[in-house]
Amino acid sequence: MFNFNEMKKAAQILDELGFRKTEIRLKVLDHLQKVNKAVSQPELEIKFNKFADRVTLYRILSAFEAKGIIHKIMDAHGVARYALCNHKHCMEHQHHDEHVHFNCTECGDVVCLDTVKIPALKLPKAFSSAKINLNIEGICNHCQK
Repeated sequence: MFNFNEMKKAAQILDELGFRKTEIRLKVLDHLQKVNKAVSQPELEIKFNKFADRVTLYRILSAFEAKGIIHKIMDAHGVARYALCNHKHCMEHQHHDEHVHFNCTECGDVVCLDTVKIPALKLPKAFSSAKINLNIEGICNHCQK
């Protein structure tokens, strides 16, 4: 299990999780650590077009998600976005990212609100949940100003 509560350098994270430290993996992980929002693959393609193609970025995002480094959020337009897992219990093939995702209707940013927990839900008998998502649409703090 990787402790995401400690801010570690991208190289150290890749080492601890058994990834080869390629330039593009380091750049993508470093970028995800620096931004305070979820990013889409097309955004990463624009940012890193000199270093990697679409397929390479897709594979990196898939591998990072599988290892519990990032989680996927669908925005208000159905576009997949990716953000770092900030929960110490996220691990390979098992995410515990039950927090609210905020979709700004002005700027389009998607932000994880880690401190806002999704309330416990009582499901009907014979139902079990595998994943819970709660997306809120509105205007973010930057657009409110």
